[in-house]
Amino acid sequence: MIYEDDYEFEEQPANVRDRRIPGSGEEPPAAVRRRGRRGKRAGEVPPEAAAARDLLSEILDRMGIAPVEIGYIAREEGEYLEITGPDLAALIGRRGNTLEALNHVFNNVMNAGVRDNRHYYTIDAEGYRARRADHLKEIALATMERCVRERQPQYLEPMLPSERKIVHLTLANSDTVRTESEGEDPERRVVVFLRD
Repeated sequence: MIYEDDYEFEEQPANVRDRRIPGSGEEPPAAVRRRGRRGKRAGEVPPEAAAARDLLSEILDRMGIAPVEIGYIAREEGEYLEITGPDLAALIGRRGNTLEALNHVFNNVMNAGVRDNRHYYTIDAEGYRARRADHLKEIALATMERCVRERQPQYLEPMLPSERKIVHLTLANSDTVRTESEGEDPERRVVVFLRD
């Protein structure tokens, strides 16, 4: 693991050297401040999602994430805030775990104190979760076919809660199979059963 103290000041990457340290009161140089986070690659953010975009922008600033753009995508399974920019691998994390944690914190903050009309967004980075959702839908349909063909319950790999939800929703209207989640996190998985 490399720590920022392992570099001389000039050798440190700009996103480490010039970032704002929370509580220090210092701002980074203008050259590294976030610009134009109203990203257009993913889609213009509608007025009702502007507060969510601004909150996500602030969280990313505090995390020291490199300059990014935030766009909006309406998908079948919900509303996405799409982050684009350089070096987002650390934001995604191993198997999407960091992105999942960020999404959890973000939605809790977004809905804090709201009793009615809670609104949830899915945070994505460089289309990772959208690609993963499409892949999970394919896996769910293939698993359904295998369950029907073999007439045996089919156990999928352990998944994040948001990923299990995609599998459950994909097979929710099936007349031939039903789904359940079994086990404890982080080993919780979806099981596909034949309907009785």
